[in-house]
Amino acid sequence: MRAGPEFGDGPLSRAVAAVYTLLVVEALLLATTAPGLVALLLLDRDAGNAPLAALCALPVGPALSAALYAMHHRGRDVTDLRPAAAFWRGYRTNLRDSLRVWAPYLAWLTVVALGLGVAGAPGGAPAWWSTLLVLVSVAAALWLANALVISSLFAFRGVDVARLAAYFLVRTPGVTLGTAGLLVAAVAVTVLSSEGVLALLGSLLAAALVRTARPMIAMVRQEFTA
Repeated sequence: MRAGPEFGDGPLSRAVAAVYTLLVVEALLLATTAPGLVALLLLDRDAGNAPLAALCALPVGPALSAALYAMHHRGRDVTDLRPAAAFWRGYRTNLRDSLRVWAPYLAWLTVVALGLGVAGAPGGAPAWWSTLLVLVSVAAALWLANALVISSLFAFRGVDVARLAAYFLVRTPGVTLGTAGLLVAAVAVTVLSSEGVLALLGSLLAAALVRTARPMIAMVRQEFTA
């Protein structure tokens, strides 16, 4: 007689394990970014507040990197549920590397926000300049997603992370399109609600980004690691 599936192997158990992982990672995301997020929510959406907003968002980079690490290293054995351990391991390991990617991106966003504020003022820059800034910002966000994934899962020098992130924007167009869809969804949530609602969806966004980036992750492992 063929034995039935063991406890923990069924689809319901896997679904419960996935939800548990998402909840734990979300709680840790909020815990590691709470002070900055609270301050960010209290700021007016004004271009003049861009430098302060960037400072408040600085802890988000290492936290998101840790979430990506935890989601990627989620064990195949659903009975082995240790997402918190994976999160903190990723946080410690990737803290410096993630800030090397995240901090320059926030600095760029600050410049863009201030530039858009000046362009929107009477006698400011022409409309095409604002459009150019937005397009470059979108490209930078797509690059950032690749760079965060690569720096969170692999040990490369900062310059190599930057190059690989740009390279895979073209090498894996499916990943780029998928990331663009996630970016559009994140912007829509922020505009229609607030940064707080987006933060509550942080672990889900991290899981979706890891899943979307699987082809890129596989290529990095196969072609650029021993």
